[in-house]
Amino acid sequence: MEPGCQKLPLEKIGAFSQLFLDYINKSDSLKPFYNQYPEIENFKKLIEEKSFSSEKRQTLVAELHKQYAYLDSKPDIDILLSDKTFAVTTGHQLNIFTGPLYIIFKIVTVINLAKKLKEAYPEYNFVPVYWMATEDHDLEEIQVCRAFGEKRKWTTPQTGAVGRMTTQGLPQLAAQLGKGADFFKNAYQNNDNLADAVRDYMHHLFGQYDLITLDADSRALKSQFASVMEDDILNNTSFDLVNTRTAEIEALGYKTQITPREINFFFLEDGLRERIVKTETGFEVLNTEITFSEEEILSIIENEPEKISPNVVLRPLYEEWILPNLAYIGGPSEVPYWLQLKPVFDFYKEAFPTLMPRNFGLLLDERSAQNLEKLNLNLEDIFKATDTLKAQHVKSESEKELDLQAELKSLHSLYAEILKKADKIDITLSRTTKAFETKSVDLLERLEKKLLRAEKRNYSEALSKIEKLREHLCPAGGLQERKDNMLNFYGEGNELIEKLIASFDPLEYQFNVVSI
Repeated sequence: MEPGCQKLPLEKIGAFSQLFLDYINKSDSLKPFYNQYPEIENFKKLIEEKSFSSEKRQTLVAELHKQYAYLDSKPDIDILLSDKTFAVTTGHQLNIFTGPLYIIFKIVTVINLAKKLKEAYPEYNFVPVYWMATEDHDLEEIQVCRAFGEKRKWTTPQTGAVGRMTTQGLPQLAAQLGKGADFFKNAYQNNDNLADAVRDYMHHLFGQYDLITLDADSRALKSQFASVMEDDILNNTSFDLVNTRTAEIEALGYKTQITPREINFFFLEDGLRERIVKTETGFEVLNTEITFSEEEILSIIENEPEKISPNVVLRPLYEEWILPNLAYIGGPSEVPYWLQLKPVFDFYKEAFPTLMPRNFGLLLDERSAQNLEKLNLNLEDIFKATDTLKAQHVKSESEKELDLQAELKSLHSLYAEILKKADKIDITLSRTTKAFETKSVDLLERLEKKLLRAEKRNYSEALSKIEKLREHLCPAGGLQERKDNMLNFYGEGNELIEKLIASFDPLEYQFNVVSI
């Protein structure tokens, strides 16, 4: 196995939707659904299209200084004051201990993209931004971490937006993970809420690469979005726009990711994030006794906009509204759902960013690489089902004839001749003949499986190794990047991050197998 980073086509991994793959491959049918394809030469157009006022820059910079005030150091925030500075952004929920590896991959992608853009357009500045989804309220989705072969779960009775939750219990959980997790422990111990703790450890991991971590759960930032809040709540504009675009995408045979609501905002308070819905007399917050008249909800939008929280339909627009952003870096579910949203951006006259897939990858340790070689497996084999790999290994290693495909072909030919004779005698016998053929084929295929099963017993040691290798590299049959935490590979230094920064190319849409 060669060292470094080897690339595989995404189609070979078997883990991506057709809509996502067709987007990557520049399908003509999808071009009406986005702005610019993510290629380096297209960023010039994106720069020209993006309008971002000095007032917005000042508000953003002031908010970021406020959010970073408790840290000993901070990235260059003031660079965002310049009209020559633009952002490239990725985002995710506040999973404990960063969550699965792919969240790290997202951030590495956005850091590398900013570097590439600076090289291509030296007259401009490009800032990598991590948008913390602090307002998300799906605790179940973020409270588990898979590290060192075990699932670690943060159990807390807290509800509402996860960014506002206290970190109670997390320092103790971090202590179980060994010395390599000390920076997590310190972040959870030294901060009152999850949002501040995540910013703390993200700065520890990526501060040297100028990453800016943003919490958009802010009165100052949301006040800029008040006009959209009012229009969506009163006029339900996005509902029809997204439904129409969704129908257009589905008419091409694709499955879509998100469904708009008539009102695409939640009501947000400490311990509470629930949908706002229209009633006969005004508005109410689902699963509560909270109600508003139209006048009252307009007053909240004007005076307490931090209590209004966008859902998945309007969060992307909010992001672009408050950032001088050119690109959103997302995963195989995010990029497709953004394709449903361009009409909303067009309506509100906000530039639609380029949609960039994050880097995808697998970290291949030396022992696993050696086992692949010993078992005569290549990189693409890693992503096949375990049973498929076992059968493949036995068939390639065995000197015995285990394949009955020639016999099956002969069987079909035999029944074709029998069918001709049967038709001449009684046309109604054709159905009986075909039924016998189906039964005979089934018996022969079952026999072939028994032959393979019997021969597998002679290769039990190798097959056991394949099973363990597959579970190690593809836990529970899924991609490693969606299951394993970075701590499995991090050690006590920043070598892992440096390796990923050096290995990943943000504009190369392939699957990376990184030797570590």
